[in-house]
Amino acid sequence: MTGTLTDDRPHPERFTRAEVGWTPHIAPLAEDELTERHLDGLVDAARAKNEYFRLLARDPEVLRARTLVDKDVFYNTAEGLPRADRELSATAASRHNGCVFCASVHARFAAHFSKRADDVDRLLDEGVTADLGERWEAVVSASAALTDTPSAFGELDIARLREVGLDDLEIADVVHGAAFFNWANRLMLSLGRAVAP
Repeated sequence: MTGTLTDDRPHPERFTRAEVGWTPHIAPLAEDELTERHLDGLVDAARAKNEYFRLLARDPEVLRARTLVDKDVFYNTAEGLPRADRELSATAASRHNGCVFCASVHARFAAHFSKRADDVDRLLDEGVTADLGERWEAVVSASAALTDTPSAFGELDIARLREVGLDDLEIADVVHGAAFFNWANRLMLSLGRAVAP
């Protein structure tokens, strides 16, 4: 059994696309403690360098399931929603949940894939009611409703997403992106905290 870790580095002062750090409350496994079972849970060996993933590797089967879902939701873009919009849904959920770390990561991806850095920054600065244009506002509003509570999302959100041109698979991708990050945010915010860039 390990104790609670402490870290005096400052919290971020605001949401940002800059590279925010993260520090755990519970000690992650050391790299030299990782067994083949842990490495299998990491899926990507490079994740062994990351404290967050080494902490989740304490339960490697859950980590593996989590990582495979993550990869399919965000990287499997052969059909459905473009990567930029998937990243937007994750950014909106993270911004609404107050997860500065996750918001920074997915805001960078959303800005990169959409080439709409100013709009992404507006979402980070102003929150989920920011003026982003009809399509992005529909995605952000649906993601925020799912973040408030799943029952807040419903027919009106689906109708609004259809009005801006999303089909059933694309709507499901909005739900997947926001829902995954509602869970992921809670992991990040429970197991540690963000550190200022």
